[in-house]
Amino acid sequence: MADLNVNIGGLSLKNPVMTASGTFGYGLEYADFVDLSQIGGIIVKGTTLEPRQGNPYPRMAETPHGMLNCVGLQNKGVDYFCEHIYPTIKDIDTNMIVNVSGSSPESYAECAAHVDALDKIPAIELNISCPNVKQGGMAFGVTAQGAAQVVKAVRKAYNKTLIVKLSPNVTDICEIARAVEAEGADSVSLINTLMGMSIDAERRRRTLSIGTGGLSGPAVKPVALRMVYQVARAVKIPVIGLGGISNATDALEFLLAGASAIQIGTMNFVDPAVTVKVAQGINEYLDRHGFKSVDDIVGIVD
Repeated sequence: MADLNVNIGGLSLKNPVMTASGTFGYGLEYADFVDLSQIGGIIVKGTTLEPRQGNPYPRMAETPHGMLNCVGLQNKGVDYFCEHIYPTIKDIDTNMIVNVSGSSPESYAECAAHVDALDKIPAIELNISCPNVKQGGMAFGVTAQGAAQVVKAVRKAYNKTLIVKLSPNVTDICEIARAVEAEGADSVSLINTLMGMSIDAERRRRTLSIGTGGLSGPAVKPVALRMVYQVARAVKIPVIGLGGISNATDALEFLLAGASAIQIGTMNFVDPAVTVKVAQGINEYLDRHGFKSVDDIVGIVD
């Protein structure tokens, strides 16, 4: 068996397969379907400083080769997470990672500080695709300055592994990756969802309650793969690839492009055990081709 261990900054994963935030709940929801300890890392749903109700229904829609969502980061806030959720997940035998969101650099930092105090949470993932309420709702992650501002604030408040999730809805994702690296990010994950919409032709109205939503699933994979390839060559920190990964072959493409680890999102809804199957598939590929470890294939496609 090949060595599946990988390192993301100071975070050690038993294999390079992680779950994407918002698609795996808090992990326990999938415990009846898959051995959670066989997953390299579980990124729980987005957590904010204050409770959020999310957007009105309908907020999910199926599309060809994917889905749209505008859930809106519904959650009960970081205090509820610390008091009620954390005790139920802290002993799961894998890396439990919290996705942190906010509406200002200060709210990001304060939320991260709460999570920093939790012994069994070794890392956070910053969702910088959130709207900056002080600048008319433009997402922090669409400018290098906005992204850097959030990471700088969080880095002062948070001492463990810091992963920054990048938005694809930008002109130059490499510029933003370099900006967050400069402010102390230990890793970047990409891509977050692409903005899209759908229309109900019979009813002659938009399908989602707020009109637009994030597109995920197999349809976004070529875009995600291209961006991972570019960013892996633009920064020195590890890259985590995600976007449309459905099987081991998809995951391997991201590793070959330069990702040190991958996340699986939408496909969890189709096959709750897909993460473990992908990890097994990566191992089989390494053995079949004579590679000793995952590191041997990361970024070898020129």
